[in-house]
Amino acid sequence: MNSNSNSEPILKVKDLKKTYPNGVQALKGVSFDVKRGEFLVVIGLSGSGKSTLLRCLNRLHDPSSGEVLFQTDHQGHSIDIMNLHTKASIRDLRKKVGMIFQHFNLIPRHTVLANVLMGKLAYTTNWKSIFGLWSASDKAEAMKYLKLVGISEKAHIRADQLSGGQQQRVAIARALTQNPQVLLADEPVASLDPATCHTVMDYLKKVNQELGITVICNLHFLSLVRQYATRVIALKNGELVYEGDPKNIDEAWFEKIYGQGAKEVHIN
Repeated sequence: MNSNSNSEPILKVKDLKKTYPNGVQALKGVSFDVKRGEFLVVIGLSGSGKSTLLRCLNRLHDPSSGEVLFQTDHQGHSIDIMNLHTKASIRDLRKKVGMIFQHFNLIPRHTVLANVLMGKLAYTTNWKSIFGLWSASDKAEAMKYLKLVGISEKAHIRADQLSGGQQQRVAIARALTQNPQVLLADEPVASLDPATCHTVMDYLKKVNQELGITVICNLHFLSLVRQYATRVIALKNGELVYEGDPKNIDEAWFEKIYGQGAKEVHIN
């Protein structure tokens, strides 16, 4: 399922601002829409506000001001992510807006399967998860997503026995067990070697196209952006400086986004 330019946006971000307690303005009034089913990539230098943006979208960070409307269904019902003030409402949001991180965030001594089942925590009682009392259907679903990311044969080994790329695929499977409508990926390949980058990105593309999950992904390398993004936005010093087709980022735009003298690094 690819993005449909006529579809109602699944997210509308309006004038989003985030100022940290130390006075740093990480986001300075960012506005953009995210279409349902698209693979949107966010680019920019370190410190441009990319990670802050993603963390505001699932309320890992509390935005300072603005509006983030999340359309929860095809009937047009939406919630303003900014107006969620209880732990329960934010937990409900994170069922629908999954996230994977640069450093995987797995529990090293637990099995791959146990790590994936952690994605079900929002749906179960704490004591069930502590004692590993997962239902047969939960386990079957976890195995389904491990198979989707090509790693089901590793289900019963410890997570710390996997390579970095394999661990990131486990993290994708864990996020999918939440049944999210949107998947946020914060620099998902930044700590991986170049050969592994494409493997992980290919599975994110598969999630996007086969499951119809909207993906919003922070990336550094433009060669990856051009290959995987349906659309790209660029941040610079907390402001949106580009929005459009990744193929239209020429040398002039590259310098505007990354600064004069910046050199593009290609991942083959």
